[in-house]
Amino acid sequence: MKLLSVNRRMIALLAVIVPLLALLIYVALRSGPLAPIPVTITTVESRSIAPVLFGIGTVAARYTYKIGPTLAGRVKQLDVHVGDRVRSGQVLGEMEPVDLDDRVRSQESAFKRAEATLREAEARQSYAQTQARRYEQLFVERATSEEIVTTKRQELQIADAAQSAAREELARARSDRGALVAQRANLRLIAPVSGLVAARNADPGTTVVAGQSVVELIDPASLWINVRFDQLRVSGLSAGLAVQIVLRSQEERRYGGRVLRVEPMADAVTEEILAKVTFDALPKRLPPVGELAEVTVTLSALPAAPVVPNASVQRVDGRLGVWLIEDDKLRFAPVKVGATDLYGRVQIISGLNASQRVVVYSRRSLSIRSRIKIVERLEEVSP
Repeated sequence: MKLLSVNRRMIALLAVIVPLLALLIYVALRSGPLAPIPVTITTVESRSIAPVLFGIGTVAARYTYKIGPTLAGRVKQLDVHVGDRVRSGQVLGEMEPVDLDDRVRSQESAFKRAEATLREAEARQSYAQTQARRYEQLFVERATSEEIVTTKRQELQIADAAQSAAREELARARSDRGALVAQRANLRLIAPVSGLVAARNADPGTTVVAGQSVVELIDPASLWINVRFDQLRVSGLSAGLAVQIVLRSQEERRYGGRVLRVEPMADAVTEEILAKVTFDALPKRLPPVGELAEVTVTLSALPAAPVVPNASVQRVDGRLGVWLIEDDKLRFAPVKVGATDLYGRVQIISGLNASQRVVVYSRRSLSIRSRIKIVERLEEVSP
């Protein structure tokens, strides 16, 4: 009787434990750590893509004008401020003339004195010429001596020489006066073109040296972007290619543009190629010079090759490759990738063939022993 009672209790216990164990195994295989990993897949296509090239650049002005004095001096006044728009020929400021005005007046007096000297020399020359002709006529009539005629001829030669010297002196005085007047005019800081005041490097009262910039102007219509591209990916980059520009201060906007030129000098330190990119149409709100910008260049289309989504390319044990699905099993295939287009597609140079199936996204990291379940899309997992 006692053995029968024990057997009954054992059977009842097994009747409870076995279904629970089966349920636990079922749950572990369906939703636990041993459950198949949901994955999305795609089929490798052979197609041509237009690769894209990404670069970072800074906004710059194609034309910058640095305006300053030609001689050392002190800034007398400045009539413009940063951000002001100016027109060509507008006076922006003036340098302190010091004694230049007095020197101009002194040279003006010297010029007038040289003019008076020339008029006097011309009068003497005219008188000497008249006297020489008169005494030559008297000599013909035997009314005077040859000695007096010779004297009058010498006086005429002296008068001619004096007139020539007076003319040279007048020309020298005129040149000196013109140089001082031009030097005085150079003390005015004049805008060579219409533009925008980008910098004001000195204030009134500041002493500057010759050639030092006091005001800097830029032409807003000449804004472009100095872009740097990785040398490994610039194959096919050339002038005239279309680009998309995203300014850091206007991330929600994309602006069209063109590659104006590729610089012949590369940066050997950073291993980058430099290029100039222009806007098709300038933004209504002009970006400040020096602002960062992202530039995307669409290169010429490449010949057809196997193509997969960029998300399917993984790095496993230091090797770059994709997870292939063959006979419902996983196999990691090392690949050599090529160019990438704007839509996230990457060309596979070697390692894949068209029509093969590859994993794009997976819920967890995969291995060759992983069990998978193919789904259309991965559901979001709540934290």
